[in-house]
Amino acid sequence: MSSLTFPVPHASKLAGACLVAALLGACGDDAPPTVPPPGEPKRARTEVLEAGAAMLQNNGPLARHDIHLVGFHPMKEAPDHQMEAHHFCRQINEDFAQCVLFDGSAPDANLTGIEYIVSERLFDTLPREERTYWHPHNAEILTGQLVAPGIPAPAEQALMRSKMNSYGKTWHTWHTRSGVQPGTALPLGPAMLAWSFNRDGEVQPGLVASRDRTLRMSTDDVRRQRQSLLPLARPQEGVDALRPHFPQSRPVPGVEQKR
Repeated sequence: MSSLTFPVPHASKLAGACLVAALLGACGDDAPPTVPPPGEPKRARTEVLEAGAAMLQNNGPLARHDIHLVGFHPMKEAPDHQMEAHHFCRQINEDFAQCVLFDGSAPDANLTGIEYIVSERLFDTLPREERTYWHPHNAEILTGQLVAPGIPAPAEQALMRSKMNSYGKTWHTWHTRSGVQPGTALPLGPAMLAWSFNRDGEVQPGLVASRDRTLRMSTDDVRRQRQSLLPLARPQEGVDALRPHFPQSRPVPGVEQKR
């Protein structure tokens, strides 16, 4: 399926459902940022300017980035450098989405990168060299690593169904996390291409456990629920990209390298 949008129910209904869930305390906790950047505390005039801007300006394109996904990213050229990533995504059309990445979901979370998501159909139109920048998503979905916190389980399942066989191109510009430990206090160095975990034994267990505690969820339970999506999985490019770095890793059922 090439659609990346919410098939059932409609996205606006999902937003309403999450609002109700939030009022009932069921949308999970906000994940705090990992590190505070250095600098002087805000002055009163800065806060006044912010308040004025909030009243007189709108959020423009950011107002539509309302799909919240949480997953884990290793850097492709440095797979031991891993971090939790909160995606706030906007669905542009049935085949293309764009996401802003943060190190948490709290209002003071740090901006850490960007991700573009394309359907299998669009990915197949890319030049061969370009495809090396795009990571596959099936393993993230089937293992429960990728979740959409706060929405009802049937809606989350429908969302993940729509993302099966898709690909993402992700650049991290600030490494505020180093596994479960704080990273750099400022965005240092060049942007790094991130990848996906495609075999069991690649992601640091502490990362998964930390997210489960914060979101009050069980990745193992989600993985069991996602097995109904297994028949939709097709072989994808990039599945074996990290395999040489993790020789003890194990295959994920249904996740295969496209030959």
